[in-house]
Amino acid sequence: MTTTQTRKPRSRTVLATRPLTGWRTVDLLTVAFLGVAFGVAYWGYGLLYNGPISALGFLFQPMFGLFVGFWFLAGVVGGLVIRRPGAAVACELIAAMVSALFGTQWGLTTVVSGLAQGLGAELAFAVFAYKAFGPVVAVLAGMLSAPLEWVYEIVSYFPDWSWTWKLAYLPLMVVSGAIVAGLFGWVLTGALARAGALGPFPPGQELLEQRAV
Repeated sequence: MTTTQTRKPRSRTVLATRPLTGWRTVDLLTVAFLGVAFGVAYWGYGLLYNGPISALGFLFQPMFGLFVGFWFLAGVVGGLVIRRPGAAVACELIAAMVSALFGTQWGLTTVVSGLAQGLGAELAFAVFAYKAFGPVVAVLAGMLSAPLEWVYEIVSYFPDWSWTWKLAYLPLMVVSGAIVAGLFGWVLTGALARAGALGPFPPGQELLEQRAV
């Protein structure tokens, strides 16, 4: 007796409406909302970072790199949701500006960090021509958020570190970016879509298509 298995069609990747540079009003409002939300979260995380987390790295300060990935989240999630050129940079910049306005020990230099991190995340989406937004791309975006920020930090914050410490700091930042910003950012985007918050956006449309099969 022959049995026939019905295979579930593979879900497709929904892209942003063309032209890619044609931002809609809802895109602008949402990237601003996400940026503000992450900015408040960044400010709160800064309090934790300057307290218990700083104590963990007292003996080996490059360990701080394992905890920086949280500050890369806005760029990764912004890119995954909006899927247009500039979304990752815009979301990360807005988050940085909001956290600076709330008050951090880094002041307005936070905005420089936001630009560096956002450009790195943006590069990951650009490499795939804004046509791929799965977990691999999300992880790459989280990883690429680290190098420019690393350059900025070793020049501005840690010029007295030995090169051994400086070189140890970078891979730890990359790992944190991959796991916290990349994987968690991808999971968070999916959770927002399942909650119905991303209906007008590609992640929400992908979920609707999956449920319709």
